[in-house]
Amino acid sequence: MTFDGKRVLVTGGTGSLGRAVVHRLLTSELGRPAKITVFSRDEAKQHDMRLSYLNRQVATDEVIYGNFQELLTFHIGDIRDFSCVLQAVLDADVIIHAAALKQVPTCEYFPFQAVQTNVLGAQNLFEAIRRNNASVETIVGISTDKACKPINVVGMSKALMERILIKANLSCPKTRFVCVRYGNVIASRGSVVPLFLDQIAHGGPVTVTTKGMTRFLIALDGSVDTIFDTIRGALPGEIYVPRLPSARIVDLAKVLINGRDIPIKYTGIRPGEKTHEVLISEEERYRTTERDGYYAICPILPELRSKTIEKPALSSEYSSSKVTLDHEGLRALLADYLSENSPMGGTW
Repeated sequence: MTFDGKRVLVTGGTGSLGRAVVHRLLTSELGRPAKITVFSRDEAKQHDMRLSYLNRQVATDEVIYGNFQELLTFHIGDIRDFSCVLQAVLDADVIIHAAALKQVPTCEYFPFQAVQTNVLGAQNLFEAIRRNNASVETIVGISTDKACKPINVVGMSKALMERILIKANLSCPKTRFVCVRYGNVIASRGSVVPLFLDQIAHGGPVTVTTKGMTRFLIALDGSVDTIFDTIRGALPGEIYVPRLPSARIVDLAKVLINGRDIPIKYTGIRPGEKTHEVLISEEERYRTTERDGYYAICPILPELRSKTIEKPALSSEYSSSKVTLDHEGLRALLADYLSENSPMGGTW
């Protein structure tokens, strides 16, 4: 499947991931969409996003600069509001569902806000399609490793989002509902790399929770690649999981400090945090196969499985505790953020 001639709706389109998705859609790398709609509730961010394209003076090999005004539209609306969601869904062929509350401590203190956005938001999308027999071909929900064996509100609510979209395939057989699940997006808004860079710029200390904490890491473009590949290759109800490197957070901090005389301060695990994240659980591995360089978790509902997996792709759960990046590997991964002249927060 390509985006050629498709109307693409990006919920949460003004967030770090949403902006990166829109940027890549505008390059027409997988075909030229008929329309791209940014759906979010923040008019200021939408205005800034529109201006960020208007103010670009130099055209490279991308089609963004000449074409964005005829392709890109902005829709003010809240994923929690069914009437807003319905209006947007009726004008979409493909939906990339990135709207979410994702900050772990915040969601621990305001759990029902996370439920309204992460759970009811997905339900609103499903109901808008079901009740109106909408012509949506594919919807991909953006999940997280925190949804696997969840212990925090972000993970619990994202796990429910996954289940809502998986089950939706039974009620809306003309629409393909799939999900992606990955780890920490480097330099996304609120992630650890911009935090560490800011702390380093102010002379420290750099705050790390514990010496043993590990995380899966993925670049912003890598997360968009995963979304696009999922749209192209996933079967109804599947969750696509990329093969990701993992690292100790303290090693990441040391690489960003890069030899400067800046202290590291250990603060302890925050509410709702794990020491290690898991992308595919022991229970899920039995229904996990490999496809096009990804792990594909087959649906938990037997009605949606196309065949029985005789040989699972994994012999154990897929955990960040199996560290794969040393300091040298982290330096390569974080090269854009090690220069003194690199912008805070890296790519947009």
